[in-house]
Amino acid sequence: MTPVPISTIVFTGGNGCFEMLQSEPMPESRVYAWQEIDRMPLDEVLAVVPAFHPIWTDADPDLIALCDQEAARGNFRAWAKITHHLTVGMKESGRRGVDEDLLRWAYSKLGHRTAA
Repeated sequence: MTPVPISTIVFTGGNGCFEMLQSEPMPESRVYAWQEIDRMPLDEVLAVVPAFHPIWTDADPDLIALCDQEAARGNFRAWAKITHHLTVGMKESGRRGVDEDLLRWAYSKLGHRTAA
């Protein structure tokens, strides 16, 4: 018996995305399991973010918590954006680590939309 290949499709979107996808007959009839990914609570952020990217490995946990409270709000996509801006800022400024001033600079590079 030949194994049947299994595929995974990841859809990401904002409010109403899930309902819109489920209302369409094609994806609804072909998706076996729907999985919603919730925001990470702070304890999970403090475990995941330092493992996510080297710039966070030695960062002060209080600074990570501050960033989560002020900008990321447990949203991994927001963490990825902030991390990207920080790596650019560190390269341009010659800084070797994340600090509060650099965080605030990275926040200024984010869109003005807030996480829901």
